[in-house]
Amino acid sequence: MKISKMWFATLAALAATTVLLAGCGGAGGDQPADQVSQANTASAAAAPPLGTEQSFAVLGGQTVTNTGPSVITGNLGVSPGSAVTGFPPGIVAGGTTHAADAVALQAQSDTTTAYDNLAGQTCTSDLTGQDLGGKTLVPGVYCFSSSAQLTGVLTLNAGGDSSAVWVFKTGSTLVTASNSSVLLINGGQPCNVFWQVGSSATLGTTTTFVGNILALTSIALQTGAKVSGRALARNGAVTLDSNTVAAATCGVPPVTPVAPTVSKAFSPGTINAGGVSTLTITLGNANATAATLALPFVDELPSGGRRQHQQYLHRAAAHSQQRALAGVVRHRHLEGGLDGRLDPGQRLLYGDGERDRASQRQLHQLDTCRGLADKQRE
Repeated sequence: MKISKMWFATLAALAATTVLLAGCGGAGGDQPADQVSQANTASAAAAPPLGTEQSFAVLGGQTVTNTGPSVITGNLGVSPGSAVTGFPPGIVAGGTTHAADAVALQAQSDTTTAYDNLAGQTCTSDLTGQDLGGKTLVPGVYCFSSSAQLTGVLTLNAGGDSSAVWVFKTGSTLVTASNSSVLLINGGQPCNVFWQVGSSATLGTTTTFVGNILALTSIALQTGAKVSGRALARNGAVTLDSNTVAAATCGVPPVTPVAPTVSKAFSPGTINAGGVSTLTITLGNANATAATLALPFVDELPSGGRRQHQQYLHRAAAHSQQRALAGVVRHRHLEGGLDGRLDPGQRLLYGDGERDRASQRQLHQLDTCRGLADKQRE
């Protein structure tokens, strides 16, 4: 009885210790505010469908204005407004300027579709009131009921998944402090980062920014700010000042070619007397692109079958010699199920050079035996 009471007391103490650990932030406690891990953030983020706006680096609703030597890599456009100023000194490289034309109009329509798609995605983490600076975020949908602020470095960790997607949703503004930056690590791509801004976005001087900004109203890039992504303003202006904006496209991971498959089949597998068997060779290409058959196809019959064929020839030749000495020169060819006869003076040819030569040697032996039989009769 004493042992039982002691054991019960020990279990009770362990239970109390477990409750104490849980209350002190053990396995079930909150994580530091600067780190959001995969454990509590389901990666429900999905890239929205992109249409014509995919080719645009900068798209304004009313105007696009520039000061200084900005470089835009991709299309630049405005719609329904038509004013584009500051090019030059700004440069549009690898793209075209579309001012109130059909292309810009369609790009704005597609931007609205993508904006609505992002707005409808379910939040996996609410960061309202928190500065994004100093955080390391895994893929997910991060929401702010009002404004979002970035001061310092925001790190986006893809965890080795090049298709990882981040979506940031703000109820009003997006603002970055000077010299702030967004850093992608472990395979993340700028094309898969999306910022759905409820009003306007402002990137501070010399900010290095990553992702596609889709703002309901306007976007302002202050002096020296750089964007690897897109600046797409639906209703207002895009203002530039000595900036670099490059439309980001998702890279395609290298594909390892798959070797072609080869299969062979005889039909039928047994050849009856006077019959024919068809050999079908099938080549398969499991790659995503077409394969060109540029090299000769070389195949060999099974070595066992070839040896059996040669052994048969030797036996047939010896048998023919014996029959020739007896005054009867006949050869019965049974290979492959064929039933043919080789009488004196006839020639039986095979389908390849090796068997032709074997046949010729056999016929030479038959002719020799035939001459010996004739001399014996004399």
